[in-house]
Amino acid sequence: MTVNKAFRNFYIFLLVFAIALGAGTAGIAAYELCYKEEAVYAVSKYGSSGDEVRRIQQKLSDLGYYKDRVDGIYGINTQNAVKSFQRNVGLTADGIVGSATLLYLGLSGGSTTNNTAYSDADVQLLGKVISAEARGEIYEGQVAVGAVILNRVAHSSFPDSISGVVYQNGAFSCVNDSNWYQPISETSKKAAIDALNGWDPSGGAIYYFNPAKTNDKFMHSRPVVKVIGSHKFCK
Repeated sequence: MTVNKAFRNFYIFLLVFAIALGAGTAGIAAYELCYKEEAVYAVSKYGSSGDEVRRIQQKLSDLGYYKDRVDGIYGINTQNAVKSFQRNVGLTADGIVGSATLLYLGLSGGSTTNNTAYSDADVQLLGKVISAEARGEIYEGQVAVGAVILNRVAHSSFPDSISGVVYQNGAFSCVNDSNWYQPISETSKKAAIDALNGWDPSGGAIYYFNPAKTNDKFMHSRPVVKVIGSHKFCK
């Protein structure tokens, strides 16, 4: 074998090795990316355990669905509580907590950073109304309150801005009571961003009310689209 041929073969070997190494590195990077993306939407189900299960149990306990010990172990009582919650909010009651159920529980890890087409002031104001009007409601109900405000903005019978709708005379009693000056909860900010990004659990409603707290004949006369938590959502 000549020196030139031996050098050429060695060069080819190095080239192939470099390509293989590059492909392996790319594969590892792709794996890590996919794994991390999947980890954001971890699925919890019967037999699971850990911090996410503990957070799920605590949220279900806060909402009155789970009565057992918060121990981070996804047993039959946790599964039944999840099924009850899913059934109540209109999800498939399979007892498995995937991304949709986490979202409805307000545990999706969604950002409170403004990633919408709206201004920071709009996000802040919508979050403030949700915090004042729907504090204590399940996450879906909080998003629905925000969606009603946005549906009004798009409706010809109401002002065409979030601030115009919120401050329309007599529209929202919360702007005149003590709740208006309470700190905005992080969950309310997340709910505002989800509503601004297009999630409308209200079914296109332009009104909502708590039947236990108002005798207003007009509100009670509206066609009910959906009931979420304590609120009826109407056209």
